[in-house]
Amino acid sequence: MALDTNQRGYDVVSASNERISVKTITSSTHVDFNLNTFHHVDRVMVLRVNIDDDKGVSVEELLDAPVDAARLLMRGQGGKLVYPIKRGISEEHPVESLEIAGKASYSDFEIVKYENGAIRIFRHGEPQQVVVKETLRSVAAEIGIDLFNSKGGLKNTQQLGADVIRALNAIGDL
Repeated sequence: MALDTNQRGYDVVSASNERISVKTITSSTHVDFNLNTFHHVDRVMVLRVNIDDDKGVSVEELLDAPVDAARLLMRGQGGKLVYPIKRGISEEHPVESLEIAGKASYSDFEIVKYENGAIRIFRHGEPQQVVVKETLRSVAAEIGIDLFNSKGGLKNTQQLGADVIRALNAIGDL
């Protein structure tokens, strides 16, 4: 890690001694780099933090390039270099390709939690095209799981799914 915030334009130093400027966004349409310190940077990374009730939190790599290649994607504006964020849809890998972090059976279906926190409902081994949260709410009500989180709001799909799976497995262990 760099010793100070915004140390000469870079944030971290890699194992191979590259000085890397790392920018993180959530919904911004561009990222600014200081033109006066950009010459101190060897590599640029731009990451987007995605937050979704059903999919949870994920980090998407938008740019990871040597400074010369990254500079070609930027435009000068005042004393800044601006990297525009494209709103294109990124390729998404099927959740079923991830490791299963937990699962439980209920009635004639199986509730599966993947390592990214996503919850899916399967019946006879086939994924069901259902609103997962509604199915989880029904199961939770039947087995006595609270639908509300500690702050008084409704649990999201991941929270509710994890609680339902945990409770079903505990019931099965009795």
